[in-house]
Amino acid sequence: MKLCQDLISTYRRIEQELSAETLEPEGAVILRGSNATFFTTGLDLDERGVNPFSSTDGFYPLLRTLLDFPFPTICLITGHTFGGACLLTLAHDYRIMNSQRGFWSMPPVNLGLHFDGMGSLLRAKLRPQVSRAVLLEAHKFTGKEAFEAGIVDEIAPPEEMLDRAIALAEKVKEKAKMGVFAMLRLELYGEALREFQKISHVHSREKLAAPIRAV
Repeated sequence: MKLCQDLISTYRRIEQELSAETLEPEGAVILRGSNATFFTTGLDLDERGVNPFSSTDGFYPLLRTLLDFPFPTICLITGHTFGGACLLTLAHDYRIMNSQRGFWSMPPVNLGLHFDGMGSLLRAKLRPQVSRAVLLEAHKFTGKEAFEAGIVDEIAPPEEMLDRAIALAEKVKEKAKMGVFAMLRLELYGEALREFQKISHVHSREKLAAPIRAV
């Protein structure tokens, strides 16, 4: 949960810094993993068992932050990516995956797990057949397979990934300066954003802590 909250704070700080520079700010944000083997293995299931609010206070707000971010976002998938981390990558506008190492996979069907709203972003971003392979079959996509399935936009050797991301950022950064990038993104993926907002509200601390009123 703390990592998610830290990422939200970082994205908001970047948003403020970019927006303060000019009346028509432009820019793009790149997120990359620091581990050559793993991008991230997803949600901490042990924490979820101890803290029932770990997702509604951290993970879902992070997805909402990305889907409503006013600048283009790029995710560098440097290695293995599992579970909720797959949704984190999909919440970005563009994805570049390591062509030499790493699987991209959502295994809840193999683990007997379910997370509210997990299909909304898959429906918004992927073809139905691909979404089925992701969620109902837990297919482990290699970089090549992920590119062919449309899960990622590019694949590249590890040493070229950052350069590719910077080149892409330079290409798309000006799309934010008219101030409508986030609104137009919501035309595409607004259903997923609203789903995450609803889940966070229904299962929030405030909602569950509210007294029951007789009517």
